[in-house]
Amino acid sequence: MFNGILINKDEAGYRASLQQIDEAQLPEGDVTVRVDWSTLNYKDGLAITGKSPVVRRFPMVPGIDFAGTVTASSHAGWQVGDKVILNGWGVGETHWGGLAQVARVKGDWLVPQPQAFSARQAMAIGTAGYTAMLCVLALEKHGIKPADGEILVTGANGGVGSVAIALLAKLGYTVVASTGRAAEEAHLKALGASAIIDRNEFSAPGKPIGKERWAGVVDAVGSHTLANACATTKYRGAVAACGLAQGMDFPASVAPFILRGVTLYGIDSVMAPLAVRLEAWERLGRDLEIAKLDAITREISLAEALTVGAELLEGKVRGRVVVDVNR
Repeated sequence: MFNGILINKDEAGYRASLQQIDEAQLPEGDVTVRVDWSTLNYKDGLAITGKSPVVRRFPMVPGIDFAGTVTASSHAGWQVGDKVILNGWGVGETHWGGLAQVARVKGDWLVPQPQAFSARQAMAIGTAGYTAMLCVLALEKHGIKPADGEILVTGANGGVGSVAIALLAKLGYTVVASTGRAAEEAHLKALGASAIIDRNEFSAPGKPIGKERWAGVVDAVGSHTLANACATTKYRGAVAACGLAQGMDFPASVAPFILRGVTLYGIDSVMAPLAVRLEAWERLGRDLEIAKLDAITREISLAEALTVGAELLEGKVRGRVVVDVNR
């Protein structure tokens, strides 16, 4: 038996609770992992609260991330004792996830825990930080350099935004952070933002094309925010879109793309191939300052994940949340 959060949906409704789970209930997979740390992402909040149909099968253990130690393996790539991490692959949605003390998954979904990080630090990064790195890589590969101008980061107080600011600042970029929480200005500047801008400047319907300002954008918000970011991106600039906190819609025009040659990169972290994942984690080990990571990390117990998941959706959570599944 092990402890885990279990989501059920039946005639009694949708509910998530902390339970003792029999290992015999674990789904199929060729690697079993003793989970040491997990984390809470926006998608986990949606799963725990049921506010969006993230969970596709029931019962379900949520948690799209985990870090732990292999305890059994029939996969050629993994042996008992290996330290591994998992991000995405539908775990926590269609396959039992990381908000439990034990997980069984396909070995092809795992990557080695980078030597630069402890298991706790790897989860402080989690899918949010790994996605932020994918966004930064997209801007780099587009050819955007620090001398090209300001980089806008939306949803700056969230997990993706916080890590993106820290990464971009370390790499020498001038970062402007968009947030709805003005009280967090000192915190965001400590991460590396050079200026703060109110999210209300982006969150309402805007013009099809506006004054050029951004050399690049990391957007975790979507909807009007993404549309307005594209409309104000410089000629041949790029926007990396990875989130939908404001909405899934994209009420934009083609003007920025055909008049300014702006490129919109869709950033998918869930199904990214192994080579992409390894590159992102290698760069995180090189470019993410541990002190800044610690400054944006909050630690909670497995039981607390049930309430903090809801707080995350309400915009009450700053940075990253790591879950000690063993307390």
